[in-house]
Amino acid sequence: MNSTVFASATRQNTDTMPERRPFVRLPTDVYPVNYGLCLKPDLIDFTFEGKLEAIVKVNLATNQIVMNCADIDIITASFVPEGGEEINATGFNYQNEDEKVTLSFPSALQKGSGTLKIDFVGELNDKMKGFYRSKYATPAGEIRYAAVTQFEATDARRAFPCWDEPAIKATFDISLIVPKDRVALSNMNVIDRKPHPEDDSLLEVKFATTPIMSTYLVAFVIGEYDFVEGQSSDGVTVRVYTPTGKAEQGKFALEVAVKTLPFYNDYFNVPYPLPKIDLIAIADFAAGAMENWGLVTYRETALLIDPKNSCSSSRQWVALVVGHELAHQWFGNLVTMEWWTHLWLNEGFASWIEYLCVDHCFPDYDIWTQFVSADYTRALDLDALDNSHPIEVNVGHPSEVDEIFDAISYSKGASVIRMLHNYIGDKDFRKGMHSYLLKFQHRNAATEDLWDCLEQASGKPIALVMRSWTKQMGFPIIVVDQEQQGDDRILKISQKKFCASGPHNGEDCPNWMVPISICTGEDPGCTKLKVLLDSPETTITINNISPDQWVKINPGTVGFYRIQYSSAMLEGLLPGIRDLTLLPVDRLGLQNDLFSLSRAGMISTVEVLKLMEAFVNEPNYTVWSDLSCNLGVLSSLLSHTDFHEEIQEFIRDLFTPIGLKLGWECKQGEGHLDALLRGLVLGKLGKAGHKPTLEEARRRFKDHVEGKQILSADLRSPVYLTVLKHGDSATLDTMLKLHKQADMQEEKNRIERVLGAISAPDLIQKVLTFALSEDVRPQDTVSVIGGVAGSSKHGRKAAWKFVKDNWEELHNRYQGGFLISRLIKLSVDGFAIDKMAAEVKSFFESHQAPAAERTVQQCCENILLNAAWLKRDADDIHQYLLKRKAPPV
Repeated sequence: MNSTVFASATRQNTDTMPERRPFVRLPTDVYPVNYGLCLKPDLIDFTFEGKLEAIVKVNLATNQIVMNCADIDIITASFVPEGGEEINATGFNYQNEDEKVTLSFPSALQKGSGTLKIDFVGELNDKMKGFYRSKYATPAGEIRYAAVTQFEATDARRAFPCWDEPAIKATFDISLIVPKDRVALSNMNVIDRKPHPEDDSLLEVKFATTPIMSTYLVAFVIGEYDFVEGQSSDGVTVRVYTPTGKAEQGKFALEVAVKTLPFYNDYFNVPYPLPKIDLIAIADFAAGAMENWGLVTYRETALLIDPKNSCSSSRQWVALVVGHELAHQWFGNLVTMEWWTHLWLNEGFASWIEYLCVDHCFPDYDIWTQFVSADYTRALDLDALDNSHPIEVNVGHPSEVDEIFDAISYSKGASVIRMLHNYIGDKDFRKGMHSYLLKFQHRNAATEDLWDCLEQASGKPIALVMRSWTKQMGFPIIVVDQEQQGDDRILKISQKKFCASGPHNGEDCPNWMVPISICTGEDPGCTKLKVLLDSPETTITINNISPDQWVKINPGTVGFYRIQYSSAMLEGLLPGIRDLTLLPVDRLGLQNDLFSLSRAGMISTVEVLKLMEAFVNEPNYTVWSDLSCNLGVLSSLLSHTDFHEEIQEFIRDLFTPIGLKLGWECKQGEGHLDALLRGLVLGKLGKAGHKPTLEEARRRFKDHVEGKQILSADLRSPVYLTVLKHGDSATLDTMLKLHKQADMQEEKNRIERVLGAISAPDLIQKVLTFALSEDVRPQDTVSVIGGVAGSSKHGRKAAWKFVKDNWEELHNRYQGGFLISRLIKLSVDGFAIDKMAAEVKSFFESHQAPAAERTVQQCCENILLNAAWLKRDADDIHQYLLKRKAPPV
């Protein structure tokens, strides 16, 4: 599953997690071999009827069968032993808390095979989980509903009674009874389509038997769709299903999917196991996408690309999400985690390999540098909190599963796999992957099983190294000092746990097995030395290196740790930023490390501002993107002071030269990254109130609205943001009108994300009210509220009040899913006053949100960290900003 873009990461005093609910996995005395499942959804009344005929094995004589079941009413149930008489169940006992049902029988079911028959009814809910309804408009504007599924982690039980645990695999024979003018899809290809005997407006659609698989990967969709079709070079039929009339928008994803399947086929050296794969855009969808075997579901914005109206970052996003979900067809679907504890392996792996795949399809995206900014640094930020968690978390009750769909499972997971891949080398890594997939195909595996296979392939102590990264939370800060002795450089390297509140000085400091690489100024792209740091400290000698050469730890920024250089070493590295001899990814890593050291109080923030000024010649998009992100954090922090305008001036000074160089128009020979950089820089300058940018944005916006000159898709976000930030009620009305007229979900989202930039208090209220209106899709309300909270000091207060005032409706809408965590994080993360941490904490003590407990703790921790940072550094920053612009004496 791709759980959409995470908001930048988040910190508080550690309270122990509340008591975990007692939880017991299903008994194993009866287990399924094949599910025969027929479902008949009613798209008018939002109910469905279901018939289950499951072939089961009774391992141990028993007079009851315990299954998962939630929000389903069982009408009749019976058991037919092979060659025996049907036994009717005499009672159904629902344990709603545990989402289980116990079927009782008058006599014991004997060992052996039999058929379990259940007739049941359920509701097509509007919660974006289980078997649910999704609202869409026909090209003529009529409102209709599709019936769709989202079962991961534990919601297959909302569609049919089942053994809803990843390790209880079975085959599935699915039939759907649907209106004859609708498309019906499932994991496998259609093998029969016939009119329903009782109603000729209905069709019965029967699908081929699936391979043995877990319930969370089962899927069905009934609705109105167009499609584009292609074939991969290895003969798999690929279709991309789009809303009616938008087939054209499926072509980009199709092109990516058709290239990607053979890439994975070759990488894993295991053929794709199904005859077809469908990718489909779903209107109401909580996650980014879901890897159901053979029928992958997506948010519209994660799949649809309009050649005219989609921006470069949307293309990149679609390519990554398609790469992510298709990787799961092997890693997750063919070999499945034994239990949710190992979810990180599924998601971390797919989040790493999606970049490998996009790099293969689109080498010009420089995607691995972007990985560092998008995943690696975000994971470091979150994992430095006291309220982080280890990658591997013991999960019991279903309500705890949603909580681990977070940046630790995905982004830290991906980062440590990238580090591992680098440590092993590609050839042995692929060899190990291949033997893992072959050994466990159609079965379940745990993290250790992968380590064993990689260990055998590489001969390196993989399990030992990786355990230190997956079983304990956090990561080390590597402290480096050097001295020159003749022609040799002696490096003294030590590790201790890095905490967002400063270095860990406790007794029981954890240690990591840290793969460390070193390069020198002589050849910045080449690793001169590799060591495995398995103790608190060590000394390393580099031979034949002149005193004027710099030494850099962690070239490529691959190791998952922060670095603190001695001031002399750092001085030596700074010219490498100015003259660009350091690789972009290392320029980014240096700046990001220093920024986080300043937040942790280990260096002054002024040092970082001075470093940032060295980036004046920087050409690389991703480096600017990371700088911009950190300046955003700083700007948000300083909005609590009376010198917020001074940091805006700093931002204008830093971004003006690159803004002038890029200009507004796309030049001959420019590529993907130039388009991303232009959007980033103009947005940053516009938001910071750079006059020429603001004037040009207003002029272009007017032409756009009047239809004289439509803005290119890549310029829309920065222009919208700029005119709103400095706009009035007429600007907001125009934006809302553009939103209403937009035909593409991408354009609607683009507008929703920037609406919060408006500054007048009454208009901020208007935006918040709009967030909960019918005009915003339920999954997108979160980004509207988040946009308000992230835009200004007033917006932050208003958004938090709005969340509190509308808590019931919001919680009811997203209960249990990770959207509730995202909402909380976006609304409160930017506060920087101690008493706000207490207020947030007490609000959630009286308004329970079990799926977001850890998020609330992280947010409170972050608020306290922000407050401490402000107290510590605000005056120095203010003095520095004033001194910068004072005329020289």
